[in-house]
Parts: sequence; structure tokens; C-alpha cells
Amino acid sequence: MNKRKIGIAFFTIFVTFLTLSVQGEAGIDGLTGTTFNFTAKSSYISMPDGQNIFMWGYANVAGPMQHPGPTLIVNQGATITINLTNQLSVPTSIVFPGQDGMVATGGVPGLLTQEAAPSGGTVQYQFTATQPGTYTYYSGTRPDVQVEMGLFGAIIVRPSLGSSYAYNHSSTRFKREYLFLLSEIDPVIHQKVQVEQAVDTTDYFAVYWLINGRAAPDTLSPAFSVLLPNQPYTSMVKAHPGERILVRMIGAGRDSHPFHLHGNNHTVIARDGRLLTSNLNNPTIGPDIGESAFTTTVAPGQTFDAIFVWTGDALGWDFYGHGPGDPPVSTECVYNGVQNLTDPRCDHGKPLPVTLPEQSELTFGQFYAGSPFLGLEGSLPPGEGGFNPNSGFVFMLYSHSEKELTNNNIFPGGMLTFMFMEHPNVIIEPSNP
Repeated sequence: MNKRKIGIAFFTIFVTFLTLSVQGEAGIDGLTGTTFNFTAKSSYISMPDGQNIFMWGYANVAGPMQHPGPTLIVNQGATITINLTNQLSVPTSIVFPGQDGMVATGGVPGLLTQEAAPSGGTVQYQFTATQPGTYTYYSGTRPDVQVEMGLFGAIIVRPSLGSSYAYNHSSTRFKREYLFLLSEIDPVIHQKVQVEQAVDTTDYFAVYWLINGRAAPDTLSPAFSVLLPNQPYTSMVKAHPGERILVRMIGAGRDSHPFHLHGNNHTVIARDGRLLTSNLNNPTIGPDIGESAFTTTVAPGQTFDAIFVWTGDALGWDFYGHGPGDPPVSTECVYNGVQNLTDPRCDHGKPLPVTLPEQSELTFGQFYAGSPFLGLEGSLPPGEGGFNPNSGFVFMLYSHSEKELTNNNIFPGGMLTFMFMEHPNVIIEPSNP
């Protein structure tokens, strides 16, 4: 059996378990508050092809090293303090791009900021979370090596308008939010660091591509899975039609990644923690120069905030399977939050415009529920089904760079996850009002 067949077989078996174990999960996991205590330490992470990669990372207090570091969720205007203790054998530090009033106390002078000395050194960082948005933090000490080794994470600053908004404008309100922190790994560098060999990053060559510290199909595993003790964050997406989903994208590595949200265009409303507005001095305008995008290329160190809405608009048929006289569900024909059954784009009661072939003439996808309609199961041959227990519509979210859909040359894998668009009767928690 060749590598491709091995990869597909493994993916099929593993994704069955994972999709059955993530029902009801949504949102962004992280730490809240104003004071955080980090420890820089080493451990290992797992790749789906069986490889264990030696990593450095930030731990929450005395907890396990995690990859990526803890996501910090803070409020606009708060003074944030991060105390760093270094258990590595080399100096390390943290920088916080986009944050105001940065002050570092203690430690030893470094190129970009104060550093925590090896084997027990400490340093304190303090800044004011002035602007809402999505940000990153990472090591400011030889970042070509230490960022590659895993010393990075995400910061989310909630606006003063409230946690249901991305920024201080009504048009940035969302129902659900998801974080996609994109990175890659060259295992040769990690092997050299582990045995304390000199590292030359000019011959860098990545073979693993990750979302939130995991490569597919591990991206579908639940948050804080016991199978991935040092990789706590999932990237599985679940939503209902018509809901506004806030997508936060961060380029955490050294490569650019063309990240694609399948099923519909998304609207980029902010870049690098700043709303895409034509007038920063007029807060009533909002993201009037936002970009409708099929794919967003996330460069190293960049962050993007985007709104994604799937309505089934203009499919030409009723994706709920209603007849002409059936009442609509609450989310049918919802555009910009308003239900409008007279809109010509509304396909309520329209039949599927094709005749489905017999089962003997079909090849069944792993997530096909036996029916083309949302929330409705159909008949499947023996041995099929179980991948989509709520009969949702399933879309891939992935890198549009084909090589990034592999794990060390084995397809499928890499920078790939899934979005389940569920029937409105399926409960997905948590969510905003």
C-alpha cells in the first residue's frame, strides 16, 4: 500500500472517531483576566503520521507546555501583565506587536526587549490593550529559531462595546467566533535544537502545516483532548445558516498561507487589529472598505478578522426540503439579519432541480447523510454513514497551497479542517445572544 492510500485509510478511520466526539463545541478557548503567568519550557507534540516533534512553548503557570501558547482574551483599556519564567537552556522573551505602552521589568537586556535568563530567569511585561482586535505574541529572542520552535500565541482584545462585537461598531456583531492560528514546522530544526547543534535557518524547509498547533485530521479532535496533551486547541467549526461567524486568522510562522473558507465568500473587516474604515476619526462609518474575499493570504505576523455567513442564497432549490406549502424555519431567507420571504432570492418550496441517481451509481462521500437536504437523513448502503450524525452540510476550510494539505508528503492532512453547517434545531454551544 502506498503512502497516499495509507494516508486516506488513516484519515477515514480517525475522522470517524473525531466527528462523533465534537458535537456541540464552538468558540475560542483561552485565558481571561489581566495578569498571566507563563513558563517557557520544552516538551513534544504529535503529528498524525506518528511523529513526535520536540518543541518549546509557553505554559500557563506550572501547567504543560502547550502549542501554541495560551490564547489571551482581554478587555479593551485593561492593563495587562505577563510574568515569564524561563526553564529553557537559552534566553527567551516575548514581544507584543500592536500593544501600547509596553514596559519590560527585570531580566537581562536583549535585542528587542528584556529577556528571561536561562534556567530560571524571570521578566515581567506590561502593556495597555488600547485597541480591540486580533493580535499575536511571540519570542523576541532569535525569533527565526524560537518562533519555529513554538514560542508564540494569540491575543484577542474585546471592544468596549461588548464581547458580541469584534470592534466598536454595530456591523461587527457576531454570533460565533473561531480562531485559525496558522504555522508550519521544519522537523530538522527541532532535531538540531534538541541535541543542541547549531541551527542555520537559511535552509529551512517545512513539511508539516498546522492550524492552532495541530495538523489534520487532529484539527477535528475536541479541545483539550487527552490524545493531544500539549496541543489543546481545536479548529472545528459549527454554525447555523444565516449566523454571522467571526473568523480570526493569524500568520504565526514564516510562510504565507492562502487560507480558504469554503462554501461562500467572507468579508475581511480588519487587518492587524485595525478596522478597515475610510475614516479612523469617524467611529460611525465602520468597515466600509472591507474586502469580499474567496481566499485570504495570511502573511507572517499578520492578523485578519473576517465575517462569514452561509445562507444558501441563490442555490435555486430549498435546501431544507420544504414543499411549496410548508412553513419556513426561522433562519430561512435571512439576509443581514432580516427574514424576507418575498425576496426573489428566497428558494422556499422549490424542489431539487435534478433527479438523484440510484445508489448503485453513486460514490458516497464520508460526510454525506444520504439526503441533499439540511438536517434530513436518507438511506445509505451498509457500512456507510456515521460521519455526519446531524445531517449537516460540511465544508472544508483549508490552505489553497496544495503542499500544505499533507503531513510529511502524506495526503490528506496539514492545514485542513471542517465546518459543519447544522440545521437550526441542532444546539451548538456556546454562542452570543
